Amino acid sequence: MLHVAVVGSGPSGVYSAQGLVRRSGPPDVRVDVLDRLPCPYGLVRYGVAPDHEKIKSLQNNLRGVLEDERVRFLGGVRIGPGGIPVSRLRELYHAVVYCVGAATDRRLGVPGEDLPGSRSATEFVSWYSAHPDAAVEGFVRDVRSAVVIGVGNVAVDVTRILARGAPELSRTDIPEAALAALAAGAVTDISMVGRRGPSQARFTTKELRELGTLPDADVVVDPAELALDPAYLDPSGLPAAQRRNVEVLRGWAEAAPLGRPRRIRPRFFLRPVELLADGGRVGAVRFERTVPDGSGGVTGTGRYEEIEAQLVLRSVGYRGVPLDGLPFDPLLGTVPNLAGRVLRDGAVVPGEYVAGWIKRGPTGVIGTNRPCAKETVTSLLEDAPVLVRRKVAEDPLEALRAAGVRPVEWAGWQAIERAEAELGARLGRGVVKLPDWDALWAAAWAAST
Repeated sequence: MLHVAVVGSGPSGVYSAQGLVRRSGPPDVRVDVLDRLPCPYGLVRYGVAPDHEKIKSLQNNLRGVLEDERVRFLGGVRIGPGGIPVSRLRELYHAVVYCVGAATDRRLGVPGEDLPGSRSATEFVSWYSAHPDAAVEGFVRDVRSAVVIGVGNVAVDVTRILARGAPELSRTDIPEAALAALAAGAVTDISMVGRRGPSQARFTTKELRELGTLPDADVVVDPAELALDPAYLDPSGLPAAQRRNVEVLRGWAEAAPLGRPRRIRPRFFLRPVELLADGGRVGAVRFERTVPDGSGGVTGTGRYEEIEAQLVLRSVGYRGVPLDGLPFDPLLGTVPNLAGRVLRDGAVVPGEYVAGWIKRGPTGVIGTNRPCAKETVTSLLEDAPVLVRRKVAEDPLEALRAAGVRPVEWAGWQAIERAEAELGARLGRGVVKLPDWDALWAAAWAAST
């Protein structure tokens, strides 16, 4: 029997578990999927916007893997400092696959970035997704104008949530505190700003188009700013996805606003150079106008513009963080690997593997994790005849419990689900996420009493 631990229960972790148990041939495999949180599904639960029900339904597919009799979910298990050391995990299992994602945001590196009211988009996403680590604050209190720095799908998500009305969001699983804060907020202007042009934006056309469907918001685009991009004037040479983006933006630029209460302003060729204070918190962002440099990048012009903002959300990419006990490439923000096999000092380490963003960097969409995990699983199974010879614990869970770990098993997660359904019923809504660690633990342990 090959015993494998998968650290992380997001898509890359679950796809890794799926690949291990659904292949044919010896040896038999048992997989423990470990997660720091008592809830599975990773960014599908805590990263997908609450109004994206279709994408969130991917949880049903992931559930099928975690309910397989050869797979065991063990939530609330910390790996590294304050938890199970990587070296001990390696002793308990024939192989360990680390699927820990990219846990931090890239920074702007400009003056004023740490002013109150300046946050990462990930923090905002965690707040409206009820991540138990989320900062407990209203985010939108006393905010009239918000600036989202970045033009990827996460930037579009946070822009859309800021512009959505409470009646629409109340039909989702957004936590009650976030719903109340957004309903009471007075945000009327949201600028989504990129340093390059519309033809180089990273959002998908589907996400972009959604901004134009919001019943309470006009999308206002300056055609003169779009025209700074040579590819906007003649998009025929662009790849299809970028060409569609340009066409959507052109349609908004040519349309008259309808006078709705909120305005979304996609902006381009503006590079943030400073966040300006007003009354002890952020009050505006100073941008430098950029122009294409002819090589795919931009260069500054020395002309500046200020955009009012009581809330600034940076959405300029993610970055992996080191996991104590594993090698780490600080330049790439990944664990050095060869086809998923961890490399220590350039040499393959039998039994240690990575998949997902910690393997390849924060690239791709949720579906990209499937082939990434498949490659890693292929490497692991090629190594299995050697790995399985090493003697390990008959049941690693017993050893974890002996070390003082009290994992949340599948029944505990199901208890959390029931508690969220009950909370929603009390509030006159559908399922509503439990808002913090205490509520999650209380629900999970109720299953064992």
